[in-house]
Amino acid sequence: MKLSMKIAVLSFTMLSAVAAQALAQEKLRVADSLPVGHFFAETGTKFWMSEVTRLSGMPIQFEYYPAEQLGKAKDLLALTQSGVVDVGYVVPSYASDKMPLSAAAELPGGFSTSCQASLAYWKLSRNEGILAKQEYASNGVRLMFVIVLPPYQIFSGKKIIDTYKNLEGMKLRTAGGAMDATVRSFAAVPVRMSAPEVYESLSRGTIDGMLFPFGSLLSYDLAGISKYGTSDENFGSAVLTYMMSEARFKRLPIKIQQAMDEAGEATTRRACEIADKDVVTDIEKIRQKGVTFVALSASDKKILSDSMQVVGAKWAQGLDQRGKPGTAVLKAFQSAVKEN
Repeated sequence: MKLSMKIAVLSFTMLSAVAAQALAQEKLRVADSLPVGHFFAETGTKFWMSEVTRLSGMPIQFEYYPAEQLGKAKDLLALTQSGVVDVGYVVPSYASDKMPLSAAAELPGGFSTSCQASLAYWKLSRNEGILAKQEYASNGVRLMFVIVLPPYQIFSGKKIIDTYKNLEGMKLRTAGGAMDATVRSFAAVPVRMSAPEVYESLSRGTIDGMLFPFGSLLSYDLAGISKYGTSDENFGSAVLTYMMSEARFKRLPIKIQQAMDEAGEATTRRACEIADKDVVTDIEKIRQKGVTFVALSASDKKILSDSMQVVGAKWAQGLDQRGKPGTAVLKAFQSAVKEN
Protein backbone atom coordinates (compact mmCIF):
# COMPACT_ATOMS: atom_id res chain seq x y z
CA MET A 1 0.00 0.00 0.00
CA LYS A 2 1.35 3.41 -0.93
CA LEU A 3 2.36 5.73 1.89
CA SER A 4 -0.22 8.35 0.89
CA MET A 5 -3.00 5.76 0.98
CA LYS A 6 -1.82 4.50 4.38
CA ILE A 7 -1.89 8.04 5.71
CA ALA A 8 -5.40 8.58 4.31
CA VAL A 9 -6.68 5.34 5.87
CA LEU A 10 -5.04 6.19 9.18
CA SER A 11 -6.51 9.69 9.15
CA PHE A 12 -9.98 8.37 8.38
CA THR A 13 -9.69 5.82 11.18
CA MET A 14 -8.57 8.46 13.65
CA LEU A 15 -11.35 10.84 12.65
CA SER A 16 -13.93 8.07 12.97
CA ALA A 17 -12.61 7.21 16.42
CA VAL A 18 -12.72 10.84 17.51
CA ALA A 19 -16.29 11.22 16.20
CA ALA A 20 -17.41 8.05 17.96
CA GLN A 21 -15.76 9.18 21.18
CA ALA A 22 -17.40 12.61 20.95
CA LEU A 23 -20.80 10.98 20.43
CA ALA A 24 -20.22 8.59 23.32
CA GLN A 25 -19.40 11.54 25.55
CA GLU A 26 -22.50 13.53 24.51
CA LYS A 27 -24.31 14.60 27.66
CA LEU A 28 -27.68 16.28 27.94
CA ARG A 29 -28.58 18.06 31.16
CA VAL A 30 -32.29 17.75 31.94
CA ALA A 31 -33.48 20.04 34.73
CA ASP A 32 -36.80 20.78 36.37
CA SER A 33 -38.34 22.13 39.55
CA LEU A 34 -40.52 19.07 40.23
CA PRO A 35 -40.06 17.30 43.57
CA VAL A 36 -38.58 13.82 43.47
CA GLY A 37 -41.39 11.38 42.73
CA HIS A 38 -43.70 13.94 41.08
CA PHE A 39 -46.12 12.10 38.81
CA PHE A 40 -45.07 14.02 35.65
CA ALA A 41 -41.41 13.26 36.28
CA GLU A 42 -42.26 9.58 36.64
CA THR A 43 -44.76 9.27 33.77
CA GLY A 44 -43.21 11.84 31.46
CA THR A 45 -39.60 12.88 32.01
CA LYS A 46 -38.04 9.51 32.74
CA PHE A 47 -40.09 7.81 30.04
CA TRP A 48 -39.02 10.42 27.47
CA MET A 49 -35.32 9.99 28.24
CA SER A 50 -35.64 6.24 27.94
CA GLU A 51 -37.58 6.49 24.68
CA VAL A 52 -35.11 8.88 23.07
CA THR A 53 -32.29 6.48 23.86
CA ARG A 54 -34.24 3.48 22.58
CA LEU A 55 -35.51 5.08 19.39
CA SER A 56 -32.21 6.69 18.41
CA GLY A 57 -30.15 3.59 19.08
CA MET A 58 -27.34 5.93 20.08
CA PRO A 59 -25.34 6.25 23.33
CA ILE A 60 -26.93 9.33 24.87
CA GLN A 61 -26.10 10.18 28.46
CA PHE A 62 -28.83 12.11 30.25
CA GLU A 63 -27.99 13.90 33.48
CA TYR A 64 -31.24 14.56 35.34
CA TYR A 65 -31.46 17.36 37.92
CA PRO A 66 -34.90 17.55 39.64
CA ALA A 67 -36.14 19.81 42.43
CA GLU A 68 -34.55 23.10 41.26
CA GLN A 69 -31.01 21.73 41.53
CA LEU A 70 -29.87 23.78 38.51
CA GLY A 71 -32.15 26.78 38.98
CA LYS A 72 -35.44 28.12 40.25
CA ALA A 73 -38.63 27.31 38.36
CA LYS A 74 -39.00 30.90 37.13
CA ASP A 75 -35.48 30.88 35.69
CA LEU A 76 -35.55 27.62 33.75
CA LEU A 77 -36.64 29.20 30.45
CA ALA A 78 -33.66 31.56 30.52
CA LEU A 79 -31.32 28.75 31.58
CA THR A 80 -32.54 26.63 28.67
CA GLN A 81 -32.17 29.48 26.19
CA SER A 82 -28.61 30.16 27.37
CA GLY A 83 -27.55 26.52 27.24
CA VAL A 84 -26.86 26.10 30.95
CA VAL A 85 -29.65 23.53 30.77
CA ASP A 86 -30.04 21.38 27.65
CA VAL A 87 -33.64 20.30 28.28
CA GLY A 88 -35.52 22.48 30.74
CA TYR A 89 -38.88 22.23 32.46
CA VAL A 90 -40.76 25.41 31.63
CA VAL A 91 -44.18 26.44 32.88
CA PRO A 92 -45.12 29.23 30.44
CA SER A 93 -47.20 31.07 33.05
CA TYR A 94 -44.05 31.43 35.19
CA ALA A 95 -42.61 33.37 32.25
CA SER A 96 -45.82 34.96 31.02
CA ASP A 97 -43.96 38.03 29.77
CA LYS A 98 -42.08 35.78 27.33
CA MET A 99 -44.78 33.19 26.59
CA PRO A 100 -48.20 34.85 27.06
CA LEU A 101 -49.97 33.01 24.23
CA SER A 102 -49.61 29.60 25.85
CA ALA A 103 -52.18 30.70 28.42
CA ALA A 104 -54.88 29.84 25.88
CA ALA A 105 -54.61 26.32 27.31
CA GLU A 106 -54.95 27.59 30.88
CA LEU A 107 -58.28 29.39 30.60
CA PRO A 108 -61.23 28.10 32.67
CA GLY A 109 -63.77 25.81 31.06
CA GLY A 110 -61.78 25.26 27.88
CA PHE A 111 -61.59 21.47 28.12
CA SER A 112 -62.64 18.60 30.36
CA THR A 113 -59.68 16.20 30.20
CA SER A 114 -55.92 16.50 30.22
CA CYS A 115 -55.58 14.73 26.89
CA GLN A 116 -57.99 17.08 25.12
CA ALA A 117 -55.82 20.04 26.07
CA SER A 118 -52.40 18.38 25.93
CA LEU A 119 -52.80 17.05 22.40
CA ALA A 120 -54.29 20.36 21.23
CA TYR A 121 -51.34 22.26 22.69
CA TRP A 122 -48.86 19.78 21.16
CA LYS A 123 -50.40 20.27 17.73
CA LEU A 124 -50.24 24.07 17.92
CA SER A 125 -46.69 24.12 19.28
CA ARG A 126 -45.07 21.89 16.67
CA ASN A 127 -44.09 22.31 13.01
CA GLU A 128 -46.34 24.96 11.41
CA GLY A 129 -48.62 25.42 14.43
CA ILE A 130 -49.49 28.95 15.49
CA LEU A 131 -47.75 28.64 18.87
CA ALA A 132 -44.67 27.14 17.21
CA LYS A 133 -44.42 30.22 15.02
CA GLN A 134 -45.63 32.94 17.37
CA GLU A 135 -44.29 31.77 20.74
CA TYR A 136 -41.57 29.14 20.44
CA ALA A 137 -39.70 30.54 17.43
CA SER A 138 -39.53 34.01 18.96
CA ASN A 139 -37.97 32.55 22.11
CA GLY A 140 -35.55 30.32 20.22
CA VAL A 141 -36.85 27.15 21.85
CA ARG A 142 -38.41 23.89 20.75
CA LEU A 143 -41.06 21.85 22.55
CA MET A 144 -39.90 18.38 23.61
CA PHE A 145 -43.11 17.19 25.32
CA VAL A 146 -45.98 18.63 27.35
CA ILE A 147 -48.87 17.98 29.65
CA VAL A 148 -51.78 20.31 30.30
CA LEU A 149 -53.02 19.17 33.68
CA PRO A 150 -56.61 18.12 34.39
CA PRO A 151 -58.86 21.06 35.37
CA TYR A 152 -57.66 22.85 38.47
CA GLN A 153 -59.64 22.92 41.69
CA ILE A 154 -59.60 25.25 44.69
CA PHE A 155 -58.11 23.98 47.94
CA SER A 156 -58.00 25.95 51.19
CA GLY A 157 -55.89 25.68 54.29
CA LYS A 158 -58.63 26.45 56.81
CA LYS A 159 -61.59 28.28 55.30
CA ILE A 160 -64.60 26.31 54.14
CA ILE A 161 -65.34 26.99 50.49
CA ASP A 162 -68.80 25.52 50.05
CA THR A 163 -70.39 28.72 48.73
CA TYR A 164 -69.47 31.26 46.09
CA LYS A 165 -69.41 34.04 48.71
CA ASN A 166 -66.74 32.26 50.73
CA LEU A 167 -64.34 32.55 47.81
CA GLU A 168 -64.53 36.34 47.76
CA GLY A 169 -61.44 37.99 49.19
CA MET A 170 -59.47 34.74 49.57
CA LYS A 171 -55.78 34.97 48.79
CA LEU A 172 -55.32 32.15 46.31
CA ARG A 173 -52.08 30.96 44.80
CA THR A 174 -51.92 31.08 41.02
CA ALA A 175 -49.23 30.19 38.53
CA GLY A 176 -49.70 33.59 36.91
CA GLY A 177 -50.88 34.34 33.41
CA ALA A 178 -54.55 33.67 32.70
CA MET A 179 -55.02 32.10 36.13
CA ASP A 180 -54.79 35.55 37.72
CA ALA A 181 -57.77 36.73 35.66
CA THR A 182 -59.70 33.60 36.59
CA VAL A 183 -59.26 34.27 40.31
CA ARG A 184 -60.21 37.93 39.95
CA SER A 185 -63.38 36.94 38.09
CA PHE A 186 -64.90 35.64 41.33
CA ALA A 187 -63.49 38.47 43.49
CA ALA A 188 -60.64 36.52 45.07
CA VAL A 189 -57.05 37.80 45.25
CA PRO A 190 -54.44 36.09 43.05
CA VAL A 191 -50.99 35.55 44.55
CA ARG A 192 -48.43 34.43 41.98
CA MET A 193 -45.90 31.83 43.01
CA SER A 194 -44.28 28.69 41.67
CA ALA A 195 -45.47 25.33 42.95
CA PRO A 196 -42.38 24.65 45.16
CA GLU A 197 -43.19 27.81 47.16
CA VAL A 198 -46.78 26.87 48.00
CA TYR A 199 -46.22 24.55 50.99
CA GLU A 200 -44.44 27.17 53.08
CA SER A 201 -46.86 29.94 52.07
CA LEU A 202 -49.94 27.90 52.97
CA SER A 203 -48.38 26.69 56.23
CA ARG A 204 -47.63 30.27 57.29
CA GLY A 205 -50.99 31.65 56.20
CA THR A 206 -49.45 33.90 53.56
CA ILE A 207 -52.10 32.48 51.25
CA ASP A 208 -55.52 31.10 52.16
CA GLY A 209 -55.53 28.45 49.48
CA MET A 210 -54.56 27.67 45.93
CA LEU A 211 -55.69 26.62 42.51
CA PHE A 212 -54.08 23.23 42.06
CA PRO A 213 -54.58 19.89 40.29
CA PHE A 214 -55.19 16.67 42.22
CA GLY A 215 -51.97 14.90 41.23
CA SER A 216 -49.71 17.82 42.11
CA LEU A 217 -51.47 18.34 45.45
CA LEU A 218 -50.19 14.88 46.38
CA SER A 219 -46.76 15.30 44.78
CA TYR A 220 -46.07 18.53 46.68
CA ASP A 221 -47.46 17.04 49.92
CA LEU A 222 -50.12 19.74 50.19
CA ALA A 223 -53.05 17.44 50.99
CA GLY A 224 -51.86 17.11 54.58
CA ILE A 225 -52.12 20.87 55.21
CA SER A 226 -55.30 21.48 53.21
CA LYS A 227 -58.73 21.34 54.82
CA TYR A 228 -61.29 21.79 52.05
CA GLY A 229 -61.37 21.37 48.28
CA THR A 230 -63.60 21.26 45.24
CA SER A 231 -63.63 18.20 43.00
CA ASP A 232 -65.84 18.88 39.98
CA GLU A 233 -65.13 22.47 39.03
CA ASN A 234 -63.07 23.82 36.14
CA PHE A 235 -60.86 26.74 37.13
CA GLY A 236 -58.52 26.39 34.18
CA SER A 237 -55.18 24.62 34.27
CA ALA A 238 -51.42 24.96 33.76
CA VAL A 239 -49.19 23.97 30.89
CA LEU A 240 -46.08 21.98 31.90
CA THR A 241 -43.45 21.64 29.19
CA TYR A 242 -39.92 20.49 28.62
CA MET A 243 -38.01 22.53 26.04
CA MET A 244 -34.66 22.68 24.31
CA SER A 245 -33.09 25.65 22.60
CA GLU A 246 -33.41 25.42 18.84
CA ALA A 247 -29.68 26.00 18.47
CA ARG A 248 -28.85 23.09 20.78
CA PHE A 249 -31.35 20.83 19.03
CA LYS A 250 -29.81 21.51 15.63
CA ARG A 251 -26.37 20.48 16.87
CA LEU A 252 -27.62 16.99 17.69
CA PRO A 253 -27.25 14.08 15.24
CA ILE A 254 -30.28 13.65 12.97
CA LYS A 255 -31.12 10.28 14.53
CA ILE A 256 -31.40 11.88 17.97
CA GLN A 257 -33.50 14.75 16.61
CA GLN A 258 -35.90 12.29 15.00
CA ALA A 259 -36.04 10.20 18.16
CA MET A 260 -36.84 13.28 20.26
CA ASP A 261 -39.70 14.25 17.96
CA GLU A 262 -41.19 10.74 18.04
CA ALA A 263 -40.65 10.30 21.78
CA GLY A 264 -42.17 13.73 22.47
CA GLU A 265 -45.56 12.87 21.05
CA ALA A 266 -45.56 9.42 22.67
CA THR A 267 -44.66 10.95 26.04
CA THR A 268 -47.34 13.63 25.76
CA ARG A 269 -50.00 11.01 25.03
CA ARG A 270 -48.82 8.68 27.76
CA ALA A 271 -48.60 11.35 30.46
CA CYS A 272 -52.03 12.85 29.81
CA GLU A 273 -53.70 9.43 29.62
CA ILE A 274 -52.25 8.48 32.99
CA ALA A 275 -53.20 11.84 34.50
CA ASP A 276 -56.81 11.47 33.34
CA LYS A 277 -56.97 7.88 34.56
CA ASP A 278 -55.58 8.80 38.00
CA VAL A 279 -58.11 11.56 38.80
CA VAL A 280 -60.51 9.26 40.67
CA THR A 281 -57.81 7.53 42.72
CA ASP A 282 -56.08 10.85 43.44
CA ILE A 283 -59.30 12.27 44.86
CA GLU A 284 -59.63 9.28 47.18
CA LYS A 285 -56.00 9.60 48.31
CA ILE A 286 -56.55 13.29 49.06
CA ARG A 287 -59.72 12.50 51.00
CA GLN A 288 -57.83 9.94 53.07
CA LYS A 289 -55.33 12.63 54.04
CA GLY A 290 -58.13 14.63 55.68
CA VAL A 291 -59.38 16.95 52.95
CA THR A 292 -63.14 17.46 52.89
CA PHE A 293 -64.49 17.84 49.37
CA VAL A 294 -67.34 20.32 49.05
CA ALA A 295 -69.98 20.65 46.36
CA LEU A 296 -71.20 24.06 45.27
CA SER A 297 -74.90 24.60 44.68
CA ALA A 298 -76.31 24.80 41.16
CA SER A 299 -76.85 28.55 41.55
CA ASP A 300 -73.26 29.08 42.75
CA LYS A 301 -71.94 27.02 39.86
CA LYS A 302 -73.84 29.24 37.42
CA ILE A 303 -72.48 32.41 39.00
CA LEU A 304 -68.94 31.07 38.75
CA SER A 305 -69.45 29.86 35.19
CA ASP A 306 -70.91 33.18 34.07
CA SER A 307 -68.12 35.18 35.69
CA MET A 308 -65.38 33.01 34.18
CA GLN A 309 -66.87 32.91 30.68
CA VAL A 310 -65.65 36.41 29.97
CA VAL A 311 -62.08 35.66 31.08
CA GLY A 312 -61.07 34.08 27.76
CA ALA A 313 -62.44 36.88 25.61
CA LYS A 314 -60.79 39.58 27.76
CA TRP A 315 -57.51 37.69 27.75
CA ALA A 316 -57.52 37.43 23.96
CA GLN A 317 -58.50 41.08 23.48
CA GLY A 318 -55.74 42.23 25.81
CA LEU A 319 -53.12 40.39 23.77
CA ASP A 320 -54.59 41.62 20.49
CA GLN A 321 -54.15 45.17 21.74
CA ARG A 322 -50.48 44.43 22.45
CA GLY A 323 -49.97 43.26 18.89
CA LYS A 324 -50.05 39.56 19.71
CA PRO A 325 -52.58 37.16 18.10
CA GLY A 326 -54.55 36.33 21.23
CA THR A 327 -57.88 35.81 19.50
CA ALA A 328 -56.34 33.72 16.72
CA VAL A 329 -54.53 31.47 19.20
CA LEU A 330 -57.64 31.04 21.34
CA LYS A 331 -59.73 30.04 18.33
CA ALA A 332 -57.02 27.65 17.13
CA PHE A 333 -56.80 26.03 20.56
CA GLN A 334 -60.57 25.66 20.88
CA SER A 335 -60.71 24.09 17.44
CA ALA A 336 -57.87 21.68 18.24
CA VAL A 337 -59.55 20.63 21.51
CA LYS A 338 -62.67 19.63 19.61
CA GLU A 339 -60.60 17.24 17.50
CA ASN A 340 -59.53 15.22 20.55
